[in-house]
Parts: sequence; structure tokens; C-alpha cells
Amino acid sequence: MDRRLTPATLRAAHSSLRDVLAAPAYTEGTRRRLSRPLADLLKHPNGPRDRQLLLGDSFTVIDHDQGHSFGFAEKDGYCGWLPDAALADCPAPTHWIAAPASHLYTEPRVQAPEIASLSLGARLQVTTLTDIWAETPQGFVPAPHLRRLNDWASDPVTVAETLLGSPYLWGGNSRAGLDCSGLVQLAFHACGRSCPGDSDLQQTLGHCVNDTSYQRGDLIFWRGHVAMVSDPETMIHANGHTMSVAYEPIRTAISRIESQNGGPVTHIRRP
Repeated sequence: MDRRLTPATLRAAHSSLRDVLAAPAYTEGTRRRLSRPLADLLKHPNGPRDRQLLLGDSFTVIDHDQGHSFGFAEKDGYCGWLPDAALADCPAPTHWIAAPASHLYTEPRVQAPEIASLSLGARLQVTTLTDIWAETPQGFVPAPHLRRLNDWASDPVTVAETLLGSPYLWGGNSRAGLDCSGLVQLAFHACGRSCPGDSDLQQTLGHCVNDTSYQRGDLIFWRGHVAMVSDPETMIHANGHTMSVAYEPIRTAISRIESQNGGPVTHIRRP
């Protein structure tokens, strides 16, 4: 079974696996939320990053070890370990950050000190809202940067284009750093659309396209890489070539990736 999508450790498994996987114990888990602006979802306690979670993301905890909690993210089912200190019983969010990035402030003033940076996709509970500022339990956020949950963007490519120039980061899921699948997932989630976390899992999105008459929104896959088509000749992707989110001519990218032993295009999907 794919460890990324299997909510189980050697000590416990989620109750959904009761008839699928033998485990010493089964549990419904405890739902918590990420209380930090950003946290790495780890392969094992104190281990390498697989993906990242954003402020307000829901996370079901199944097990504990070495100051870390094992569980899965509600948004995509991705399993891993988070520091215990990154999780809390936070109130249910009402809004999400719809700007590429924002800040939490100590007061509703432009000159106020910032508390933390927030990425597109972060979720907060708004307690008071004016045309200028939103008050949250964590601080104040500029109201124009927010949208209500379920008030989603309409086009994932347009969302991705707002992130042009963001730095490349392996396993990154935020404006602070993105990898290829992180960009796709962040853009799709901003549109209220489900999307797995890694490029090999994203190959199930939509339906297969068997020709190269690319349309805006198509996903082009290589072994270990994915890009989004912005127009029939151009794609946008988070990539290690420019170490950023960037446009690249599709034909140029196909030739470059193959020449660098990345192989040919493996799939074209139309979500």
C-alpha cells in the first residue's frame, strides 16, 4: 500500500482500514488544525519533508512519537508526521487567503508590526470584518486578501500565474516555495477542486488527451514532473531549471527535459 495514502503506523491504524490492514489498534483519530502559518509534513519524526500544510488545514491525528503526531491531511489524505507543537484545537475557518501572500498584523493599521507571513490557501476564522481589515484569533489580515470558504477562484491557471517568480522548493506547498505538484495542487484547491499532492497521483485527474492540441488548463506529465498549459504554446511550472515558478515554451521544455535525462512526456490530462 502507498505509505503516502495509508493512515497507519506499526502501532495504530485509522478505523477505515479495519477490514483492509491488520493493526494492533484502530482509531477514528483526533481532528486538529495547523496553528502555524506553514509546517513540513514529514516522512518520519524529525525526518525529511514530503509535503507542507498551511495555517488552518485540518489534520486527523492517529499516533504520537518523539514529539510528533502522525495522521493525514483532510484536503488530500496525504499521511505523515507533524510536530505536536504545530497542531492545536483551532476554531473552524471561515475564510481563506486568496492573494498570493499576506501578513498577520498585531493591529488593524498598515504601520502595525507583522506577526507572520501567510500564503495563498491559508485558512482563518474571521470574527470581525470591515472593508479594510479582518480580525482573527491570530491577528489582523487585510480584508481584500480574503474570500469566504466556498467562494473559490474559477481558473487554476490564473491562480498559478499569480505565483510567477515564487522560488522552487522540493515538497513546497506555499508562496514561500513550491515544487511542480505543489503549484498544481495549490492552484486547484484555490478553485475548490480536489487534487492529490504528488505528480504521480495527479495523473488521475480528468481524462487522457491523446494529441498535442494543448488547451489552457491541460496538465503535461513527465516522470516526476508536471506542468500546466497556459496557452497552446506555453506552459507554467515550478521547476528546478529556473528554480522558480515560470513560463516556458512547451516545445522548448519537452526538448530540454528529454536532453537532461528527464524522459519524454508520459501523460497529457485534461481536468
